[in-house]
Amino acid sequence: MLKSAKSVVSAVGAYKQLHNMQLNGIASASHTVTNLKRWSVAGKELPGVAQIKTIHVYDFDNTLFSSPLPNPQLWSGSTIGYLQTYEGFANGGWWHDQSILSATGEGADVEEARAWAGWWNEQVVQLVELSMKQKDALTVLLTGRGEDNFTDIIKRIVASRNLEFDMVCLKPEVGPNGQQFPSTISFKQSFLESLISTYHQAEEIRVYEDRVKHVKAFREFFAKINDRYLQSQGDRKPITAEVIHIAEGTVHLDPVTEVAEVQKMVNEHNRRFHGSTTNSTKSPYGRLKIKRSVLYTGYLLNEKNSNRLVSDLLQPSLPAGVAEGNEIKPLANIIMITPRPAPKSILRKAGGMGKKVSWRITGLGHWDHKLWAARVEPVSENDSYYTETPVPVVVLGFRKGARPVDANRIQNWQPVDPNNSLVFDTVVGERALLRVDEDSSMDGDWENQYGNKNNKRRHPAGRRDDDMQDSIRNIQDSNPYQALNENSTHIRAYHGGRNHDPNYNYRGRGRGGRGSGAGRGRGASSRGGGRGRGRGGSTNDGGRGGYHGYRSLDEHPTGSDTGTDFRSGHSSSNGVVQLMDY
Repeated sequence: MLKSAKSVVSAVGAYKQLHNMQLNGIASASHTVTNLKRWSVAGKELPGVAQIKTIHVYDFDNTLFSSPLPNPQLWSGSTIGYLQTYEGFANGGWWHDQSILSATGEGADVEEARAWAGWWNEQVVQLVELSMKQKDALTVLLTGRGEDNFTDIIKRIVASRNLEFDMVCLKPEVGPNGQQFPSTISFKQSFLESLISTYHQAEEIRVYEDRVKHVKAFREFFAKINDRYLQSQGDRKPITAEVIHIAEGTVHLDPVTEVAEVQKMVNEHNRRFHGSTTNSTKSPYGRLKIKRSVLYTGYLLNEKNSNRLVSDLLQPSLPAGVAEGNEIKPLANIIMITPRPAPKSILRKAGGMGKKVSWRITGLGHWDHKLWAARVEPVSENDSYYTETPVPVVVLGFRKGARPVDANRIQNWQPVDPNNSLVFDTVVGERALLRVDEDSSMDGDWENQYGNKNNKRRHPAGRRDDDMQDSIRNIQDSNPYQALNENSTHIRAYHGGRNHDPNYNYRGRGRGGRGSGAGRGRGASSRGGGRGRGRGGSTNDGGRGGYHGYRSLDEHPTGSDTGTDFRSGHSSSNGVVQLMDY
């Protein structure tokens, strides 16, 4: 029922008056241990007010427990944001679907028996155990996870490690006093105010939190509330508040498990989006589908070979003192064929998807100590190959600000003795990302493979919960491998082993790569999710051949964080997760 503007203003005024009365101690009768208990799902009796001198509050996700985040090696940047947008799915996004948390490790039933070993921040666990032993301390677990969906799984996780909290507080749909919480931070601040107002004899409070944004908000909150306490004549004196920032870690689900769980979210959304009662988030989006976007095609190195090139070639080439720092990004994972899905004609020249080719290093070079690369040639004279540069190159690593395409700028190459040349194996494959997008029968294979730039459909500009991971902000879909010859006059070359005619110009098909873009939107935030507006995929949005299977990262590791090593999906089905069209 709609309210008049006058009634709304009146209600807001009444709330502010009550709020100030509570801070001044006039309405302290509402701040009782009994009322405070209503915030908790622990079901414990709380200690008396006089017993508590200090309060310890622990956040759950990535403070106490290493909760999985969407994997940027699997998903486009816009999809990472979209997965965590509340209205992105009719059943809620990543942080609202308990199946994601339940899938941590090998699944709740297996992990519970071993207390989710390896998924804890052990230093914070030790702090909780110390808090449990401190008799005058109230120990609280506080999380923005929804009370309805996550009470059971969080209690199981905590109990498996024998951690005991006086209060376990999850975000309710409606607060104990009828409050509505538009964000996680508003919920937590409302609870903390009730907490310190109830335990008004507590002299200090410590809050452990991983998100920089929340740390800042809590510090400002306690500063303001202490100012009010200074001005009031109530029982609650200013409290010594310390907000401790816990460095966040980044962990992910098993890749196959993660894609399977997101597929379940998509399937559930597709069953619920059209119903007014089943679409609990009021998602404005219709049928969804997981689609595949190929970033580039090349001769891919596995993790073992990639690490060999980094340790044996890159690190000895770096200037003194540089190797020990973090300013160099190692790569050494691909010999580029083409920075896009390769047409069949090029794949034939490259040997076909899945073709294995062994290479040897023939030269080493660097561009202004910003990028390091190696020239290579096939070990077998009978191996045909294809690259867009006259001489095949593997980029070993680069500094911030450089790009793999800058390998074209290397002028001086130091030859390598053939007798001491490092040899490594590759396989022809694609590096690709997945995206969640609206399903449309009009898209067809063309849109799925290359992306339709004229398509104006967008991910929803969903409600931003401020429960966000700072370390994955501003992830953008990008293809660092723009055409390696984008700044040169070389045409593409087809190399037929040692016996090809160097004087014959083999003209490659197509115009060459236009690089990548960040799409139309921000959509890269984590935890509670960026808006995810716009398609945000690389300009090569889409994947070859429609809805091919995609493999586990464990099957063909690449040692790179620039997308996922996907094969054609036509070989063994072991490790393949099929995209289901429901």
